[in-house]
Parts: sequence; C-alpha cells; structure tokens
Amino acid sequence: MTATLADKLTAWRRELHQYPELSNNEYQTTEKITVWLREAGIDILPLALKTGVVAQIGRKPGPTIALRADIDALPIDEQTSQPFISRHRGVMHACGHDIHTSIMLGAALLLKANEAQLAGNVRILFQPAEETFNGASQLIDAGALQDVSAIFGAHNAPDLPVGEFGTRSGPLHANVDRFEIFVRGKGAHAARPEQGVDSIVVAAHIITALQTLPSRSFSALDSVLVSVTRIGGGNTWNVLPEQVELEGTVRTHSVDIRAAVPEKIAALIGNIAAGFGAQAELRWHSGPPTLINNGEWADFSKAVARQAGYRVHDQPPQMGGEDFAFYLHHVPGAFVNIGSASEFGLHHPRFNPDEAAILPAARYFTLLADKALQKLAHQ
Repeated sequence: MTATLADKLTAWRRELHQYPELSNNEYQTTEKITVWLREAGIDILPLALKTGVVAQIGRKPGPTIALRADIDALPIDEQTSQPFISRHRGVMHACGHDIHTSIMLGAALLLKANEAQLAGNVRILFQPAEETFNGASQLIDAGALQDVSAIFGAHNAPDLPVGEFGTRSGPLHANVDRFEIFVRGKGAHAARPEQGVDSIVVAAHIITALQTLPSRSFSALDSVLVSVTRIGGGNTWNVLPEQVELEGTVRTHSVDIRAAVPEKIAALIGNIAAGFGAQAELRWHSGPPTLINNGEWADFSKAVARQAGYRVHDQPPQMGGEDFAFYLHHVPGAFVNIGSASEFGLHHPRFNPDEAAILPAARYFTLLADKALQKLAHQ
C-alpha cells in the first residue's frame, strides 16, 4: 500500500501542479479534490463555499479536530524543467500548496482506512485564497470550525532537508499589514524646482526615516520590520511630479506593537512632509494577525513528529505571514514546518520541492490526528 499510496499522492500533486489556479478561482482544483475524496468514500460537508472543500472522517460521537491545507497558486511564470510544469502560463504553485494538498489527501485516505478506530472526527479543510489572506475567514464564516476543539496545519520549508520538522510555542509567523503613503507636493519644471514642492525629495526622506522606526521607536529586543516595496511618481524626465505613491509592509510578532505602528508612521510622514511644505496621507490595510501557536498543542505536535521519525527543531519566530493565524484566534492548535529541500525558496519561479516529503507528512498528520483525538477524548 505504501508504494501505491506514494505513487497516487505524487500523481495527484503533479496534476495539481500542472493546472494551478489563483486565489478565489480554484474551481478545477476544488472539483479534482472533491472527486478524489468521494472516490475514497469520504464525506464532504455541505458548506456554502465558492471554492474549497471541507471533508470529514469519523462516524461516531467524540471530539473533532481539524487539519488544513491551502490550495491556491501564485501569479508567477514557472521556470523549472519539470515534465509536469504549469500549463497555465503566468500561474504557478510556487509556494507548494500542491504539496500541502497532496499531504492532506494522503492523510484523509489513511484516516478513512482507520475510521472505525478513531476516537472522534477529523475535519480536513482544503482552503482557498491563502495567498490573498482571505480564505481562512471564508471557511470560518461558512462554519468549518463548528465543534472543532483543535486545529493543525503545515507549510513546506525549502530551507529544511526532507525528514526535518520545525515549530515553536507562541508566536511563529508575523502579522502581515500593508500600507500606502501618498505624498502630495506642487509640480514644477525640473529646471525651476524652487517654484514647486518636490514630492520625490519628500518621499525619499520619508523612506529613509521609516527605517528608523524599528530601532528608534521600539526596543531593539522587539521584532519590527518596515519595508517600502514600491515607489510610483512622475511620467517624464523634466517635470517634478505633483504626487508620489509609496507602498510597503509592516511585520511584527507583538499585538501591542502592531497597534502602535500606524499612528507612529502617520505622525512621522506628516511631520516630514510639513517640513517641506507638502502633505502625506497614510492608508493602512490590516492583514492576518500574528500566528500564535498554543503551547500545549505545539509541544504535542513536536512529540508526535519525533514518534513519526522526524528530526525536530524548535524554530525561532519568522517574519513571513500565514492566514492560518485566523483559525488560531478561534480554536487552539499548532502550525508546523516540514522540510521540502528546494534549492530555490518560496515564491521563486524555480521553486521545486522534493516530493519525497509528501508520504511521510501524510503519515505524520494521520498519527497526529489519531493521537489528538485520543488526548481530547480522555480529557
């Protein structure tokens, strides 16, 4: 069965990889997952979802735990030489969500084979729109967490070898907030800058000053990241533009710091702009909160990983975001990282995770679900 299951999961992964779909447009992906689950006799919950699938295994009273996989791809043009390269030009599973989906499909098959012995129910969430950070909220609103006592999820980690596993208690992934800054000056001929207010110069001072926030507005022991990632302004070489737009992101692991940052940015850019006779407006877009693992379940997930044969690491906090954080604000649980050994990292057009990670991870989540249900049943 092991060889057969490994081949099946690999084939499914390659099928998903060849036909990736962007966030909230995972129609074919949803259909494929639904067909594969139903062919295995696995129940699909009738939730009101445009895309995504929620399956459930277990047919007797008892606690319910949830496992989650994400199913969407990225707007990236793949540059690998794999025979199963994406057939949707400009769309690629460059984050490994096809790997995650295959892992949880494998866990679903293994759990179904042992359904009669489960001490409760396992709900498996095949979630859309992780990359746009609104998929978890869609599933929560649809009732996917109803009666769920604990939830677990994973991401492949290209920087870890296959067979290695990492997580931690407390904050693991940072919140993800986006900001836009609009700097408005006064346009003028580039040969007569004194007749205007140079919005580009003002924007340059703002960009430099923003980098002082982590080191001068917060403790050096706090994790705060401010990155300006886009600049837009002007449309010709000899005119000072009226307006410059900046865009970027703020990451931290602290709820209090996250709440304080927008006010500090607004004050900083306002004062700098005023000093030049310009104006600056901040528009703030909140994303997923900090992903905070429940300590008990994080330790439990590591203990089960050791039993499953993984080499386990206690990972430091990471600045990447993950909308699994929304689930953990409703029910306790843990998010883990599983080695996938890719030379190129996440969101890279040559990202190529090792498929050898799939079957061991499927077995791990099968064991984790079984033991979590036993733990809850005895409480």
